[in-house]
Amino acid sequence: MTKTNKKSTLTKRTLHYYWKVTSEMKGYFFLDVFATFGYVALLTFANSYYMGRIVDLVSTAHVTRENVFRIFGPYIIALFAVNAVGQICSKLQDYSLWKMEIKASYRLATFCFDKLSNQSMTFHTNRYGGSLVSQTSKFMSAYNQLAETCTYSLMPLIYSVIMIIVMLIGRVPIYVCILVVMLLIYIAVAYIMYRKVLPLNAAASAAQNDLSGELSDAVTNILSVKTYGREDYEREIYDAANARVVEADTKRMHSSVRRGAMTSTLNVIIMCIVTIFITGGNTWFGITAGTLVMMFTYTYNLTMRFNEINSMMQRLNRIFGEASGMTEVLDEPTLVEDIPDARPLKVTRGDIDFNNLTFRYLDADADDMIFDDFTLHIPAGQRIGLVGRSGAGKTTLTKLLLRLSDIQEGEILVDGQNISCCTQQSLRRQIAYVPQEALLFHRSIRDNIAYGRPQATDEEIIKACREANALEFIEKLPHGFDTLVGERGIKLSGGQRQRVAIARAILADAPILVLDEATSALDSESERLVQEALVNLMKGRTSLVVAHRLSTVASLDRIIVLSEGKIAEDGTHSELIDAGGEYAMLWSRQTGAFLENED
Repeated sequence: MTKTNKKSTLTKRTLHYYWKVTSEMKGYFFLDVFATFGYVALLTFANSYYMGRIVDLVSTAHVTRENVFRIFGPYIIALFAVNAVGQICSKLQDYSLWKMEIKASYRLATFCFDKLSNQSMTFHTNRYGGSLVSQTSKFMSAYNQLAETCTYSLMPLIYSVIMIIVMLIGRVPIYVCILVVMLLIYIAVAYIMYRKVLPLNAAASAAQNDLSGELSDAVTNILSVKTYGREDYEREIYDAANARVVEADTKRMHSSVRRGAMTSTLNVIIMCIVTIFITGGNTWFGITAGTLVMMFTYTYNLTMRFNEINSMMQRLNRIFGEASGMTEVLDEPTLVEDIPDARPLKVTRGDIDFNNLTFRYLDADADDMIFDDFTLHIPAGQRIGLVGRSGAGKTTLTKLLLRLSDIQEGEILVDGQNISCCTQQSLRRQIAYVPQEALLFHRSIRDNIAYGRPQATDEEIIKACREANALEFIEKLPHGFDTLVGERGIKLSGGQRQRVAIARAILADAPILVLDEATSALDSESERLVQEALVNLMKGRTSLVVAHRLSTVASLDRIIVLSEGKIAEDGTHSELIDAGGEYAMLWSRQTGAFLENED
């Protein structure tokens, strides 16, 4: 598919999404269409028609002081009514458009949020969060711009062409035929130029999205930027992205200027034709003065509207270019979806079975398997550790249990229920997940802790914090539980963030627990406090603990050693030490390193 065809397809898809939203508010849409027609027909054409009739009467009728109102009275009343109703139509036009924009913004925002929030983690790990936010904002803004362009430029233009043909075809048919031919040429030229500029607008929008992504990436990781003194390096990356925006915008500008020059030339030709008819129309064709006034007024109004075609096409190009990024996102298939008849997962015990699992990432080679015919049974309430070298598949296994990615073959069962046949939300509400880096919102500590169970009482929140060894430091904060933690919890230390995350997991009270390197980045004191909290958290729960620090899993009921996606060893800490295999080797390395440091 060529670039032009791709952009054309994206434009059609964007229109599809916009029309889907518009069709939900047909009342306001049709009010907008009819109000715009009334506004154009009355204030532009009816006004000029009655003024033309008045000019004809002035030039042909003998009007005395006594009969001014008798002769012109009906036209005065008609003009008053035309302007009054026309102004009402104008306000209805504004009202209906405003209502459409308000409702559409809400629907599009919800639509985009649902799409993004339901996409897989694979989707999100391959994209800038800042760029997705920028694309969503542009997609919503583009609808408003499109609605305004259609209401104030495109529909008046179409109505003007229709009205000028209807009003003049019976009076000066030859003039209307010439004018129609010129207008068709004008539209053809404008459309050809529009097609050429469309890819340039999409490229400019993509460059702007990349710029937003680079800025978001640098700001999000500002601590790394500053601590490594890499401000100049990030500035170079940002400048390069900014230069690409300038280049893309410059190409778009040059193309738009060329298009404007061509359409302006056609406007001049049209006005020359109307001038010829105005000056010789009465002599050659017997056209009355009033009709000549109508011809000039109608044509001048039409050329002014056609003169806006260049800017209108430029706006349309920009609109579809800016909307194209989110359109592509909306068109992407959701990698992990609930089946049509998915049922809620009900967990009474907490048994977990990985049966003949086969999995590879979608962007990996066909033979690059993470798991191949992998089988593991975890009885209810058992606490198991997952250890092994980096890349062995430990974290991937927990992500598959959470169904953040879908397996290619095999099945994962929880209490005998295939998780692919259950709703994702019900599955994840049965699993408390504590990652290596605590995932906190820029909200209060209370909101973060109660995130998995919003209806929890203050007493229950305090109890969870006490079990997570978090209550003491929270009570010392200036605003206690109402303290805002900052973006990603930046206002708290690593240990504090982890304990807040553990309190959240305790409060959620899920029967299954997944801990993914929950203590690896902590200092000794924070680790001790978190370890104590984890003991409380794991009581009575089926627990999967991913750890590189073997001291974290040594006391667990069972340890699984993974190697290249397969189970290399399976047993208790003492059994694996006695076996003298890979686990014993890893243990000796870690404890040996520890003893050397102690010495």
